[in-house]
Amino acid sequence: MDEVLIASVIASTLRVSAPLLLCAMAGVLSERAGVIDLGLEGKMLFAAFAAAATASVTHSTGLGLLAAIAVASLASMVHGFACVTNRGDQVVSGVALNMIAAGLTVVLGIAWFQQGGQTPPIDPDVRLTALAPAFAEPQAGHWFESIVGHGFLSHNVLVYVAFLMVGVVWFFLERTRPGLRLRAVGENPAMVEAAGMSVQGLRYQALLMNGVLCGLAGSYLTLAQNASFSPNMTAGRGFIALAAMIFGKWKPLPTLGACLLFGFLDAMAIRMQGVQLPGIGEVPVQLIQALPYILTVVLLAGFIGSAIAPKALGRPYVKER
Repeated sequence: MDEVLIASVIASTLRVSAPLLLCAMAGVLSERAGVIDLGLEGKMLFAAFAAAATASVTHSTGLGLLAAIAVASLASMVHGFACVTNRGDQVVSGVALNMIAAGLTVVLGIAWFQQGGQTPPIDPDVRLTALAPAFAEPQAGHWFESIVGHGFLSHNVLVYVAFLMVGVVWFFLERTRPGLRLRAVGENPAMVEAAGMSVQGLRYQALLMNGVLCGLAGSYLTLAQNASFSPNMTAGRGFIALAAMIFGKWKPLPTLGACLLFGFLDAMAIRMQGVQLPGIGEVPVQLIQALPYILTVVLLAGFIGSAIAPKALGRPYVKER
């Protein structure tokens, strides 16, 4: 395999992994605080729509990012109001968010833009572009420029933010006092309450951080990866991020490895379309495209029972009298 192909696969893997990482880190934060978040998909979809709609109308990247973060954070607060304040079923609340997002983004898109649920194309100068455009295309015969330049340095800022967030979330959870409190509220909320801290307040803080990361993940899809919003464009990425988080046992660094695995499979699926394999022939495109989702089902079925979740995950806290 030459350096051009290696560089292209590395670059594609990092690009595809970025929204998964942001979304998975969002799930780590909320679930380590004891709140199940099946609504990652819906929050990403809301954020993607908000970013595309705002950026296409205002022609501002910054406003698009802010709108995505605000909408995803609002969705997180709604989830918190349902299952933290009112102690509702966290699974039902998350699924409801996904269903509302899938329908409401299409309805608003039709009402505002009359384009079948899509938003107008985002201007090229508004979209996020590579920080090092000189490495945009790999060059045969130039090992360093191809592997390092195109593979690792030819990305937009949100790709680097996504990988940076892994370290930030790890440091926050493992090395800071607020992170210790957040982990404690997911393991033993009664102890946290006895120490004079608010269980609800800490869980809302986790959900707010969750919303910010989901907003960045959704905005990546429209401001960096695609030119506009289209209905259901998240295509199950929220559930893939959820599977990566469970496979990573609710820890940032193992979750990073799982997201990279999904990203690599997706990158290889693109590269293998139309490739003739010895003794097999051309691999069906549908099978290649289904590989990440098949792995999601396998991981959820094989690891969700063996992975040890936070002890208070999914349990509404009722203050003892």
